[in-house]
Amino acid sequence: MKTLHTDVAVIGAGTAGLAAYRAARAAGKRALMIEGGPFGTTCARVGCMPSKLLIAAAEAAHSAAHTAPFGVHVDGTIRVNGREVMDRVRRERDRFVGFVLEGVENIPAEDKIPGYAKFVSDTVLRVDDAYEIQASSIVIATGSRPSVPPPFLALGDRLVVNDDVFNWEDLPKSVAVFGPGVIGLELGQALARLGVTVRVFGVSGSLGGLSDPAVRQRARRTFQEEFYLDPDARVLSTTRVGDQVEVRYVALDNTERTEVFDYALVATGRRPNVDQLGLENTSVVRDARGVPEFDRHTMQSGASSIFIAGDANADVPLLHEAADEGRIAGRNAALFPQIEPGLRRAQLGVVFSDPQIALVGASYARLPKNGYVTGEVDFGDQGRSRVMLKNKGMLHVYAEIGTGRFLGAEMIGPAAEHIGHLLAWAVQQDLTIAQMLDMPFYHPVVEEGLRTALRDAAAQLERHGSQAALRTAA
Repeated sequence: MKTLHTDVAVIGAGTAGLAAYRAARAAGKRALMIEGGPFGTTCARVGCMPSKLLIAAAEAAHSAAHTAPFGVHVDGTIRVNGREVMDRVRRERDRFVGFVLEGVENIPAEDKIPGYAKFVSDTVLRVDDAYEIQASSIVIATGSRPSVPPPFLALGDRLVVNDDVFNWEDLPKSVAVFGPGVIGLELGQALARLGVTVRVFGVSGSLGGLSDPAVRQRARRTFQEEFYLDPDARVLSTTRVGDQVEVRYVALDNTERTEVFDYALVATGRRPNVDQLGLENTSVVRDARGVPEFDRHTMQSGASSIFIAGDANADVPLLHEAADEGRIAGRNAALFPQIEPGLRRAQLGVVFSDPQIALVGASYARLPKNGYVTGEVDFGDQGRSRVMLKNKGMLHVYAEIGTGRFLGAEMIGPAAEHIGHLLAWAVQQDLTIAQMLDMPFYHPVVEEGLRTALRDAAAQLERHGSQAALRTAA
């Protein structure tokens, strides 16, 4: 066994791991990066980018099929060639992965250690019985993997997760989707728009991460107009029958139905990759899931020399958060024991469904009880949205009574990815509703709907006597 010495050892070469390695090197320290699987990021391989490629194809098909209301008539049948769709998805996915790999190739070969690492102690790692790495500090950036409930495992190769979808060579005829979270909702709607028979089943009414009951209900009704969706489904059984999956369930009309599908796409969440790291040999305190407890501003676990970043810590599993966390963890691992808090940006989440969903700042579920007002806009009659026939959805903005400070928002509607960014900037700058209304709003744009919601919030704040709401823009 070869013994290596380094200042910082980074376990994992995904988004967080690459950021941690670079931050440690930028701080002037030696760093090693350990990776047991293929190099590249979850986003490029099986996440953000290939899913958006599938969604783009679905949007093209949907748009082509819905031109008549504009007086534009497409003669003939709109045909989706599944092989061509998936060929582009795979080609472009590989291109994005290639960009990541180019960056990895620029890392010195001696800094890249192949194999799976396990802790021997807080400062010692063993890699596949080939290396022993002694490090002053260690960053865990091992990512996550799909979590599949045991009852689905009997479905064998008829069970797929999002990782599998992007390797399809052709589109199937039918798919049952379990889990209407971000992944299930995006892929379920995309497949339905590409001509695949889709049924989406959820539990407890959850949908796209929304916690505001009114916004969630609007989202539910909107999606149900397009494809079968039951966020609070009663699935009686899922059984492998030949090369198909038989699903027995109670439908929305309260009748029992049995249908067969080519695949069951299980999108019921992801599990942090920390269970095989030998964390029991360290001093870190772990939660019920086995994830090390940590400070989200320094990424440090307790007072130890171990830091954790990205999906592995199960905090905010998003690429931009993983990159930020990796930088913070890598820098603090290099500076240890003199660590310092890093910049944590305002929370922002987007679901690339149609209409899109955006979650900004404090969610409805985290608002202070009786200490806020809700401003609302319904996009049904919003000018630009109606012009484009994208007039579906609603936006709720939340403001603090007394200060008028903008707290957060939940939204389903057009241009949610862009409005979400504006609102995230407002949260991070700690703006009040009045200050936001002082900003320019062009005409006619979808963002005028945001102004309507802000004006609604300002009126309610004024009724509560909030001093910050007394000065509002015209």
